[in-house]
Amino acid sequence: MSYNNYEKSIFNRKLTDFFTNIGKLRLAKKHKQKTKTGQPQQLKKSLSKRLYIFISIIVLLSIIIWLVLPALNNNTGSGEMHAFKKEGELVFFNEEKEIKKIDIEIADTDYDRQLGLMYREKMTEDEGMLFIFPYEIIQSFWMRNTKISLDMIFVNSQKEIVTIHKNTTPYSEQSYASDQPSKYVVEVVAGFTDKFGIKVGDKVNWLETKINF
Repeated sequence: MSYNNYEKSIFNRKLTDFFTNIGKLRLAKKHKQKTKTGQPQQLKKSLSKRLYIFISIIVLLSIIIWLVLPALNNNTGSGEMHAFKKEGELVFFNEEKEIKKIDIEIADTDYDRQLGLMYREKMTEDEGMLFIFPYEIIQSFWMRNTKISLDMIFVNSQKEIVTIHKNTTPYSEQSYASDQPSKYVVEVVAGFTDKFGIKVGDKVNWLETKINF
């Protein structure tokens, strides 16, 4: 190889390396631009995915709460939570004699009157619930969420029995109404009025021991 050819060879090699380096620089620049362009898109996709997961969790929690709350309400209304609590004594009597004395639980607030004997598992014949209303009107009861059959005794402001509904049907939404205006209602276990011979025209009186706060 002559000197001139050697110089040409060196020149050509350098020229080739120069253009090669330029090509590499262009490729690196394109890759860098592509990377910068892709980062916002990837970030956007990541945020969208996180938002989707968050919304899914909220929806799932809402469904769980919707399913669980009724069960919690049922547990709250269980018989154990509403066991009989003596708050007084009530006597059934007629002109001749005292017929029967029972222990009573008193329902004299809107909440207590609406709850009544719902969810109770049992009640003895020596127990009952006395409902006290602010006005003497036609009263109407039902057996919704009530597990035990009852005798419903409607009493007017003179404490005289005006209507008796016997052996009511558990869980029924049938209306059991008084035939005449009444201010008080006594609920006892089914069969009570027949067993002790209690009838319309008999009277009641009670001694209240409930303390209202």
